[in-house]
Amino acid sequence: MLPEILLAGLKVINTIAALKALLSPIKLAQQKIALVPTMGALHKGHVSLIEIAKHHAEVIICSIFVNPTQFTDPKDLEKYPRPLEHDIEMLRAAGCDFVFMPSVKEMYPLPEEWHIDLGPAEFLLEGEFRKGHYQGVTQIVKKFFDAIQPDAAMFGQKDFQQVLMIRNMVVQFNLDIELISCPIIREEDGLAMSSRNIHLSEADRAHSLVLSKALNFVKENFNSFPIDELLDKAQAIIKEMEGVELDYFTIAHQDTLLPAVDKNEGNLVALVAAKVGQTRLIDNVLLF
Repeated sequence: MLPEILLAGLKVINTIAALKALLSPIKLAQQKIALVPTMGALHKGHVSLIEIAKHHAEVIICSIFVNPTQFTDPKDLEKYPRPLEHDIEMLRAAGCDFVFMPSVKEMYPLPEEWHIDLGPAEFLLEGEFRKGHYQGVTQIVKKFFDAIQPDAAMFGQKDFQQVLMIRNMVVQFNLDIELISCPIIREEDGLAMSSRNIHLSEADRAHSLVLSKALNFVKENFNSFPIDELLDKAQAIIKEMEGVELDYFTIAHQDTLLPAVDKNEGNLVALVAAKVGQTRLIDNVLLF
């Protein structure tokens, strides 16, 4: 754990008490605060969230916390990358004002129960493969919201279902926070940037491109085929690629994640999840 220090304008904070003390005069000055929650292992996608946050607030806080309650596989939690010095340097270069890096004990000082109604979408797609995942996600996001009380919070569109679950949580608690879903940032070859990409072998990295290929096929041919044909063709593209095990490919309503039947229903999204080698990746593309 890095100490609470000042790094060329970037303040590193480890406790909720210190965070609240630091934010108190900012709130009194009525400056807007934007939160960018992360689990670290930062990349250009995270930097893009900070850049967008600057358009919504005067003060930017990034949290780095690998939250144990949202991992359904202990091995996944154990191997999650934690390059803290790299992350701090990225945040400093991006112009972030504060980074909140609490310990697990700081965020979970006592055993606690958490279960809220996130709606039927909790149990679809990722919810089917990672049961309880979104309870853990909303649990820690609510803790950060309570500690920081931001005016706005930035989340990446790549985790599309996560953003929907957090929106449902915000509505349930009637929180006065603007949630902003930020566009997916991709590598030049189309792969969605992810902290998990570091685990891809050279062969896996090449195979992973089939996910964005299938999504692009659907987007480019959306007006040419009915939904069932689009799904069949996209799934076939992925299943033909060696080393890729498809979990799901769906075209769904953005607000419910229920499968779409008619393309004219509007506000649709294509979502995919697959295991590439030993690494599970997700991606999506909006369909209007």
